[in-house]
Amino acid sequence: MQQASSGDASLERRMWHVTVTVMGPSLDAVEVRAALERLAEQHQFLLSARYSAERAEVRYWDEGSDVRSAAARALLMWSDYGEVAALPPWDVVGLEVVDQDTYQARGHGGELAVAPLGTGNVRPF
Repeated sequence: MQQASSGDASLERRMWHVTVTVMGPSLDAVEVRAALERLAEQHQFLLSARYSAERAEVRYWDEGSDVRSAAARALLMWSDYGEVAALPPWDVVGLEVVDQDTYQARGHGGELAVAPLGTGNVRPF
């Protein structure tokens, strides 16, 4: 992929694999699962989620011009969708954003960014 020059207004769009980890006070794990399932139903971007009574991790693909824009959206994702999906009022404690090539180099080559497989898969840690 050719990078656009810093002055180019038409920056190249790339796919970023995002993992957001949140944590907070312990809740009923059934409630946490239900909230993540609502998130998956209402917002089709979700690839998968894992959860426990005090922690959740969501993974999804995002499209953006650079890692900073994807990371900024990722940091706001939990709070932005919190009210609509009735997510636990937890804080982001971890964030990973990698480009599609890095994700595939880690051995996930069959899971292409454009058409997420297993969308909405919610399971315990």
